[in-house]
Amino acid sequence: MNNKINLKYIIFLILSLLLIYGIWYFNNSIKTSKYIEPEIIATHYNGSNFVASETCMECHADIYNSHIKTAHFNTSSTAEKEHIKGSFKVDSNELNLKGVKLKMLEENNEYFQVSQPKFGDVSTTKSKIDIVVGSGVKGQSYLSWQDEDLIQLQASYFQPTSSWVNSPNFPDYSLNRKVDDNCLKCHVTFAKNKSESGIGNSYDRSKMILGIDCQRCHGPSEKHVIYHRKNPEAIKGEFVDNYESYSRQQRLDACAVCHSGLQGQHVKGNPFSFLAGDTLSLYSKNYKNVNSKIKLDVHGNQMGLLSESECFVNSPKMDCLTCHDPHKNQRAEMNTFNSKCLTCHDSNKVNRITENHIHDNQQNCVSCHMPLVPSEVMKLKLENDSEEIPVYIRTHLIGIYN
Repeated sequence: MNNKINLKYIIFLILSLLLIYGIWYFNNSIKTSKYIEPEIIATHYNGSNFVASETCMECHADIYNSHIKTAHFNTSSTAEKEHIKGSFKVDSNELNLKGVKLKMLEENNEYFQVSQPKFGDVSTTKSKIDIVVGSGVKGQSYLSWQDEDLIQLQASYFQPTSSWVNSPNFPDYSLNRKVDDNCLKCHVTFAKNKSESGIGNSYDRSKMILGIDCQRCHGPSEKHVIYHRKNPEAIKGEFVDNYESYSRQQRLDACAVCHSGLQGQHVKGNPFSFLAGDTLSLYSKNYKNVNSKIKLDVHGNQMGLLSESECFVNSPKMDCLTCHDPHKNQRAEMNTFNSKCLTCHDSNKVNRITENHIHDNQQNCVSCHMPLVPSEVMKLKLENDSEEIPVYIRTHLIGIYN
């Protein structure tokens, strides 16, 4: 009898231990799986998956923490107090235009534009600010969701005057501008347009990745993350774009997709179809390619301007990365850019008097040879009777200026 009791006890104990081990193994397997499999934020048109930007911190903390301070990363963000540069204080929150009066309001940590036309139907429209576009170096514009449709609001912020202004190229009467892929592609990492052409302004709101994060230049990173989580000892980066293996044109194209002006003709896919490492001319052509008589404007088309510079023409290996480190905020780093110039221009030859000007290698090469130039296409109005004023942008047409 005792033997039977002992046997039942042993069997019960073994089964209990197996159950406990099974529960532990099941929970541990889930935790491992959750760690190995990163959360998918969006899926590119080619089927590859984007992950959360913060995922890159696991292995690239220094680069990530540097990159989040750049204008690239901060070129779009959620509408929170620390991101919006414009003032919502009384006496500085209004914009009075010829055909409409605009007021910017803050209510319970949410931000709104109230628009009241002066003619016709004068009823007010209250639009919530949902997305901030622009780091604030030159200014910011603001986007609003209307259900699944995305529009640009009329009021923008202009940094040189620290004030609200009529958004660039807006008329001075009440207007909401539709925002499509051609507008968004240079300000977000990815957006899933409900129209395959990218022409419409309806989006899957949950699939938009704000800011230009690592994956915009290095490609959707799900496979890269999974591989290196499983193989933490691996040194060589797998399933990620290697810029060292790119041709000069591929490196230029990775920047030109945003810095070569508006695309006048789409050849393949939509504005978000192109990924770094591809050939941009197979996807789209800008207006200069379509019509060679068009004058290059300093807004957006820095690639076109650079390509017409003698520095670029006479330097077969020169590309954007020759002077710029996209991982760092290099704004106002005079010595950094001077040193880039002097890698090609012998300092002994620079230190001479030319046209009554003394060249000194301690001076700012950029301020003279890449001056700030008024844009012909990026103009805005400050108030009702004011004339349109241009936004000044530094040209990449490197040359000798008076």
